Amino acid sequence: MNFDKIVDQISSVVLGKEEQIRLALTCLLAQGHLLIEDIPGIGKTTLAKVLAKCLGLNFRRIQCTSDMLPGDILGVSIFERKSSSFIFHAGPIFSQVLLSDEINRATPKTQSALLEAMEERQVTIEGQTRALEKPFFVIATQNPTEQSGTFPLPESQLDRFLMRIDLGYPDRRAEKKLLKQGDTKRTLAGLQPMLTSDDVLILQEQVAGVHVSDALLDYVQDLLEYTRNSACFYVGLSPRAGLNLLMAAKARAFLHERDYALPEDLQQVLPGVVGHRLRSKDEGLEFSREKLTSLLMEVPVP
Repeated sequence: MNFDKIVDQISSVVLGKEEQIRLALTCLLAQGHLLIEDIPGIGKTTLAKVLAKCLGLNFRRIQCTSDMLPGDILGVSIFERKSSSFIFHAGPIFSQVLLSDEINRATPKTQSALLEAMEERQVTIEGQTRALEKPFFVIATQNPTEQSGTFPLPESQLDRFLMRIDLGYPDRRAEKKLLKQGDTKRTLAGLQPMLTSDDVLILQEQVAGVHVSDALLDYVQDLLEYTRNSACFYVGLSPRAGLNLLMAAKARAFLHERDYALPEDLQQVLPGVVGHRLRSKDEGLEFSREKLTSLLMEVPVP
């Protein structure tokens, strides 16, 4: 599978963000969920739309607000006179790619409506469990927490996201091309799917089969133990974080057309996988990507 063609097609709309596009693909192939944190107007929503269209997945978007209720995401049952019964009307969560825009503007109660869906790929509504479509991929965007009207995501919610990335401002060359090109809606409308949902499911199964050596497993354990014993971190990484690291490393290896993972795969996905799970012990603040990388590079590579 030549993923470069997919990256190039997405890059024709989301300009100058090849690394972030590859990370988003990595997250999807690893069967995880993606959190994008950045200021408005950077292209977070556009990335989600283009990714879904290029991979042939159906897409739904919810705009989170402080007055949103869980039923606005999951769906509700409405009484219909013709049938004299309650009919369930599915919410936007019944899609393959769900964009939860500005998730931290929703209240904690509404945020929690996504927990079961992200972990179990199912939702329980009015006592009935309903399976979600496959593949199921949540892309959530959030504004910086210092902006007004935001509710910080709790650790339990953050832990459901395999990766967190930021897009950042485009470089000067990409921004000039964007200004010349104008609105990206026309370009987006002209894109053709390069895969189907069945193709994506097959690729996810192949990623799960990527080989991981005992030496790489030892490396993951060394990283986990370092965060748990170091005086720098408030709380160390959990076993789930270790599993996420391995899945992301496998997906990156697969994107590079290898059936085995290397330490460099682990190092490349490391900041995105653990950055939102670690806090400094002194101030309780997050580490910058550079600081986090320098700390974890102290762990010997096998």
